[in-house]
Amino acid sequence: MRILFMCTANSCRSVLSEALFNHLAPAGFEAVSSGSFPSGRLNPHAVQTLHNLGISTEGLYSKDSSAFADSPPDIVITVCDKAAGEACPVYFGPAIKSHWGLADPSDVHGTEQQIQAAFDSTVETIKTRFAAFFALDLNSLSDTELKTELDRIAAPE
Repeated sequence: MRILFMCTANSCRSVLSEALFNHLAPAGFEAVSSGSFPSGRLNPHAVQTLHNLGISTEGLYSKDSSAFADSPPDIVITVCDKAAGEACPVYFGPAIKSHWGLADPSDVHGTEQQIQAAFDSTVETIKTRFAAFFALDLNSLSDTELKTELDRIAAPE
């Protein structure tokens, strides 16, 4: 199963999601990420956060969704509010779509400790959502049921 995490710039939240998913996922799952308007660079704090966790950043780069035109994802998850209202490219076809909004840790200003705390908090939210995703019995869910479960995972408690 291929999951696409999509954000506007593809430099922070979607990249964190891609790397964390691939680090935690069981065999048979793959995550990729893209941006509707990619920045062309990765956020240095996102990269440092992944390094601090011992997660490889090899192969990560800021890209647009056309990179997946020949291999569309099964699921598209938008992770920033700006991308939530954007239409997914038509070549994503029947992909199941959900929105898992995350506050942008790169918007936090302050000391290095405050900035890192924002990134760490974002990572914890992502990990919690992934734990709920991996707990789903994907073989028994219809596409409609899976969409409902994906939306539930991101719903505020």
